[in-house]
Amino acid sequence: MKAFAFSKNKRLKSNEQFREVIKNRARAADKLLIVYAQPNGSEMSRLGVTVGKSCGGAVARNRVKRLIREAFRLNPDRIPVGFDYVVMVNPAIKDNLESKPKKLKLKTIEESLISLINQLNQANGFS
Repeated sequence: MKAFAFSKNKRLKSNEQFREVIKNRARAADKLLIVYAQPNGSEMSRLGVTVGKSCGGAVARNRVKRLIREAFRLNPDRIPVGFDYVVMVNPAIKDNLESKPKKLKLKTIEESLISLINQLNQANGFS
């Protein structure tokens, strides 16, 4: 169980870290998520998740954050190491989250996240 743990050293914590990744401008988006990436020069990938109030109440926002972290945690073999990722929820799905937060499933988040990370790697020459 420990091998799949999502420890604190795998997270972006400070506002400064988030801004640095977003400033890099390597970005991919779909109808569900927006992902920013930047090489970090280490042997692990780190994740930062941000969900704005425009996406619903606390229950909906926290559910989305948990699903994103879980998708990241369960797919270490499909996510390249050595990058910092900031994941945001696309504001266009606001109505879906507010009215039916449980309708959003892990599989949907997983597919979106992995697809966007692959797009970023191909478009920006990340390896």
